[in-house]
Amino acid sequence: LTIDNVLATSLGTHGKIPDNETIYRVSKQQCWGCIGESLEFLFTHNLVRATKWEPLLFWDFQLEKYARWWALQRKADCKLQHSFPEGDFKLGENIYWGSGSAWRPGDAVSAWSEEEKYYDYATNSCQEGQMCGHYTQIVWKNTRRIGCARVVCDTGDVFMTCNYDPPGNYIGERPY
Repeated sequence: LTIDNVLATSLGTHGKIPDNETIYRVSKQQCWGCIGESLEFLFTHNLVRATKWEPLLFWDFQLEKYARWWALQRKADCKLQHSFPEGDFKLGENIYWGSGSAWRPGDAVSAWSEEEKYYDYATNSCQEGQMCGHYTQIVWKNTRRIGCARVVCDTGDVFMTCNYDPPGNYIGERPY
């Protein structure tokens, strides 16, 4: 297993991405200093998915760029806010905020995955008054690619976001 296998992009048969290509108005760039965080996001997501026998996710640099762009937008205020208007987005998205700068990617994925205890597979719903959509997005059966980012905000707190393609959490469908 090599880094190329772990951090596979979604280029497939489309070939090389032109240097000037953008996705959601984010220009092509890579954060090479963030490889450890990327691996931690990917590994912890895949550990959760393995508990439901779902296929491994692949790292997508385009999704990472979009996530990094949004994390940088939140750097000034660290506001726990999604990057898109409700119902007007083509990707899945999980967001996380932590007080202080020590929070790591594994902490965010752990918090999201702990929502499993609130998910009832038989009724395909969350327990009354609880959230479980972060968890169901992580284990969504059709999701194949992920890209995430972490930023320490000007407040000293941490904001993290992950984007998923294809997205999950379709009403009436079970995650696995």
